[in-house]
Amino acid sequence: MSGDLNTIRLSATDRGVRVAVTFLRKGGLVAFPTETVYGLGADARDERAVAGIYRAKGRPSHNPVIVHVASLEAAARLIDLPPEGVRLAKAFWPGPLTLVAPVRAESGIADICRAGALTLAVRVPAAPLALSLLQAFDGPVAAPSANLSGKISPTSADHVMEEMHGRLEGVLDGGVCGVGLESTIVGFDEAGKPRILRPGGVTREQLEQVVGPVSAGPVTDDIAPSAPGQLSSHYAPGARLRLNAERPELGEAWLGFGEEPERSSAIAINLSAAASVEEAASNLFGHLRHLDALLEHSGTIAVAAIPERGIGCAINDRLRRAAAPR
Repeated sequence: MSGDLNTIRLSATDRGVRVAVTFLRKGGLVAFPTETVYGLGADARDERAVAGIYRAKGRPSHNPVIVHVASLEAAARLIDLPPEGVRLAKAFWPGPLTLVAPVRAESGIADICRAGALTLAVRVPAAPLALSLLQAFDGPVAAPSANLSGKISPTSADHVMEEMHGRLEGVLDGGVCGVGLESTIVGFDEAGKPRILRPGGVTREQLEQVVGPVSAGPVTDDIAPSAPGQLSSHYAPGARLRLNAERPELGEAWLGFGEEPERSSAIAINLSAAASVEEAASNLFGHLRHLDALLEHSGTIAVAAIPERGIGCAINDRLRRAAAPR
């Protein structure tokens, strides 16, 4: 499909949003920025349009997608949230949290969005441009990350244009995404108790401040994932990753964090010299793309250890999947 379409860059203006809405209403694909990463959007009620997302990305058909809406009220028309789900939605929406709950029979959502599951993943993004698009479209938008399946997620319009040009109609350019990692995905057990299906922009500690103890997992499922982001190999550059490295070995690029070790590598970049996991999250995908391009998508990137705290848990989740066998 690459090269079939003349992908245009749309400005973050009322006119740009109107053009994007026109594309969506005609069954086309539009990339747009959320606070997490850029999403590849289509009308979630249109089976053919959502199938176009899967074709454009080369996404496995068993991997469900997140549906984006403009409000909790709109989400409640699509899924049946348990009481603790409503509490989480009120606390973190709009924001980087996705909730997975039983789909309502009258939702109108295309079956392909659920990939065979009886549940649907929904979120209300916080990025003003994303909300403007959703409000103007006045309907649910299916939108996984706007990149080829399994590759590094995009955090700028340039990333989308470089990788996906010709595969979609337009890219709404809203600058660089602030959070830089995908949303946290939370599902619910039969008793309505929350569990983390994918760590992300809302930390476990933040969730537990609202609803008490939150369980985790399963966060990896290659056969029948219940949420996006659960495939064991994901977010991967062309280069290999060597995690929890103390320093780069000869010939390796270096992705640092905090204080820099003595090294001879000329290809290096630091996720956060101040050792901030929030800054590291914001920089992760962009820095991986940068190093991968410098290495011409081969060789090895040595990655410094990231603390397993706060959003650092989500960073390590992405790095482990990026380093997994492909």
